[in-house]
Amino acid sequence: MPPDFWTVLFPAVTAAFLASIVEVVEAFTIVLAVGTTRGWRPAIAGTAAALAVLALIVLILGPALRFIQIQALQLVVGILLLLFGMGWLRKAVLRSAGVIALHDETLAYDAETAELRAQTGAPRTLQWIAGIAAFKAVLLEGLEVAFIVVAIGAGKGLLREASLGATAACALVLIVGAAMHKPLSQVPENTLKFGVGVMLSAFGVFWTGEGLGAEWPGADLALLPLAALFLLAGIGLARVARTTPAGSNA
Repeated sequence: MPPDFWTVLFPAVTAAFLASIVEVVEAFTIVLAVGTTRGWRPAIAGTAAALAVLALIVLILGPALRFIQIQALQLVVGILLLLFGMGWLRKAVLRSAGVIALHDETLAYDAETAELRAQTGAPRTLQWIAGIAAFKAVLLEGLEVAFIVVAIGAGKGLLREASLGATAACALVLIVGAAMHKPLSQVPENTLKFGVGVMLSAFGVFWTGEGLGAEWPGADLALLPLAALFLLAGIGLARVARTTPAGSNA
């Protein structure tokens, strides 16, 4: 087992895996609504087309980043990961505090189903619209996953490992979703977003520092106290937000 397994490889793959679960669960809800309302042919076709586009993005963008000087790459990726991670962490904190509502997959499924059923037109046209809905849902949710996979892979040369983590998450959600045949509302999305936000923020600070030429005490082990810092800050902010009479909206 490599010495950086627990400090770099495991957190990177875990972040890609958990982030993918969150996004795939949300995309699956829309695809399920399309399949149960307009048939599985447009649902599968739209999903397959979106996955092909996402795979192409990862295959092109990932290797292309190797031609960028490593410190410049770490700086850019670090800043983007920090902004992205803080965005996830902020929403997770506000939802944990009750300032904004938790995401409800059952409500999302009902809303999408009602919208699809309200559409009128020729059967072929309705199937085409439904396929576009599935394509758009998978593509939009998948772009966040693709960004995380490419960003994590670019920072430490873990593109294959991060991709495997994301692929495993997709397979898990699809298997469970196909077996249950209903929205996966029991998945603790906000808890997962909180954890992913913590990890991405920690990676962001770490790689931004490396991009600026900083020497981290303990090298890769510095990721652990950085993650702990973001975790404690997130928990503390959630408690403060709960006791604040009027919270701000997301």
